[in-house]
Amino acid sequence: MATDANLIETGELEIIGRLVDASNASLLCQLPDETKVIYKPIAGERPLWDFPDGNLASREVAAYYLSEVGNFKVVPKTVLREGPFGLGAVQEWIEVSEEADVIATAQSHDSEIRNLALFDIVINNADRKFGHILIKSDQEVFGCDHGVSLHEENKLRTVIWQFAELDLTASEKDQLSNLLNAIDRDYLKNLLSATEIDAIFERVGFLLKDGRFATPSPNWPAVPWPPY
Repeated sequence: MATDANLIETGELEIIGRLVDASNASLLCQLPDETKVIYKPIAGERPLWDFPDGNLASREVAAYYLSEVGNFKVVPKTVLREGPFGLGAVQEWIEVSEEADVIATAQSHDSEIRNLALFDIVINNADRKFGHILIKSDQEVFGCDHGVSLHEENKLRTVIWQFAELDLTASEKDQLSNLLNAIDRDYLKNLLSATEIDAIFERVGFLLKDGRFATPSPNWPAVPWPPY
């Protein structure tokens, strides 16, 4: 059941658990209609030396915004709002399939994985691990944990490299062009720095000019560690 849009933005958050493996505070909460969300308060974030500007929660929300306006539809509903421990990102909880083989799917040429890979290039995702890929029972694919993304420098690290150097399709090029036209800079300036916003346009513009999926950089590890 999808989370009610109004409830995720304003409904009272009842903390019912914690994701103990998360490096930053990630609390499992329940809304008044008993649907679940993940609440990541800014106060629980660990500072990152290479992401000195802004906060992880705002990057999570910016990633959701770009997923929506770019018609990728791969990020669960995510908002920036107050919670029990202050301002933070609140994201719709996705029930994943226990039968799904995440590693096999992530390494496949499935169209939804390809869509996720393209989205990761757009947001310059520095942390696409297998554990950040969510597969529902109907095989619909989502991604989570986008706080370490949208840096102005190229930091793409991902477990999805099978599309490297493949030509973009005509529909993918149209999708990227439409994204550039749809982005609201005034909205994003509340979440990202001006330099980071400019970098989005530069990345997407280069993608369209080059016409191919990105390749791993020789200057840093191409895969996040640990990969899951």
